[in-house]
Amino acid sequence: MLFQRSTFALALTLAASPIRAKDASIITSVEEEAKQEQDLGKQLENLGLLYKDKNNPLLQEFWLLGRYHGHFHETDGSNGEDTGFESRRIRLGFQARLFDRLTLHAQSISGSDFDPDYNGFTELWARWTFSDALSLTVGQQKHRFTHDRNVSSRYMSFMERSMFTNMMGLDYTPAVTLLGKIGKLEYYTGFFTNFAGTDMWSSFTELNSGWSYIAAATYDLEHFLGADTAYFYGSYLHSDANKNATNLKRFDDAVSGALIVTEGLAALVTEVTTGFGGAQGNAVGLNIQPSVFVTDVLELVGRYQIASSSDAEGLRSQRRYESLAGLPDGDFYQACYIGLNYYIADHRIKLMTGAEYAKMNDEDTLTFYAGFRMFFGPHSAAPYPGNKMLEGLW
Repeated sequence: MLFQRSTFALALTLAASPIRAKDASIITSVEEEAKQEQDLGKQLENLGLLYKDKNNPLLQEFWLLGRYHGHFHETDGSNGEDTGFESRRIRLGFQARLFDRLTLHAQSISGSDFDPDYNGFTELWARWTFSDALSLTVGQQKHRFTHDRNVSSRYMSFMERSMFTNMMGLDYTPAVTLLGKIGKLEYYTGFFTNFAGTDMWSSFTELNSGWSYIAAATYDLEHFLGADTAYFYGSYLHSDANKNATNLKRFDDAVSGALIVTEGLAALVTEVTTGFGGAQGNAVGLNIQPSVFVTDVLELVGRYQIASSSDAEGLRSQRRYESLAGLPDGDFYQACYIGLNYYIADHRIKLMTGAEYAKMNDEDTLTFYAGFRMFFGPHSAAPYPGNKMLEGLW
């Protein structure tokens, strides 16, 4: 009898073993698939790098760079609606590092939905690096007023920057800038023209639109408030724009301050921006952005915006989505955004979804978004979320 029971138990064990092995195999397969998704970002870390040799005295690096951002949106508002798909950003160019000091960067842009195919350059500059503390950049380049603007669109957690940032008309223009890092402080400052156009020769030679001055600094607060990381980003803008200006003409002066904190799987960005002077008076805006990595590749993001102006039409609704659905200009604006981002290869390839409710005075809109973003080329640096990922809960 004992022999029969032992034999029966052994038979059950042998019969169950393939089932347990199969279950274990399924679990292992799922874990490996998740790990591969997480590692894909590392595998594509040098996507676009065509040549690299630190020992070559002439050419040390050569990158092909570009990005594609495609978005679908559906907006319903009290004054109308708008739906459509847009190829939002299409860029292609190169970056080369020579003589261990010189960086050349060129990046052309297409119009929305590739219309036109060529629509000028976003960036066309040369940089000479004297040391970590000092680099000089000359040519068409990006403004870095506000942390919201400083973070590249490659790393943004939202479909659009804040209303206040977009309202200011911060485009790419010819400039002369200095930047560098001294201890915990990174600084950036320079003079810009106030004209953005597709004809690069005219942009560089017909300097008749006025000028702007920008100064910005990032300070590493380390474990401020016990956080894993904490940074303060402050910036100042002065604009002496004239009637020919297409850029940086909303305010005569503006200041911003942002606190960027990460702790474990969570991050919080809080930024206040104030503008003074100009034809449409003064304005102030607050932007609060909490986010949580649910997993290493799935991020839940939120944003609350509130802004007020001294002029009855001193605030401009988002040109994309909100304005197209009839949301007017006004003097008091609020918006709430919630979204999910899925990182296929960190920030290099990701899917984004979101919904945003916006209200300008007594009118409102509700917008649903879905988008795909990818880029290749070298990374840029900025506090979170610039080229940063957090470890998720699972």
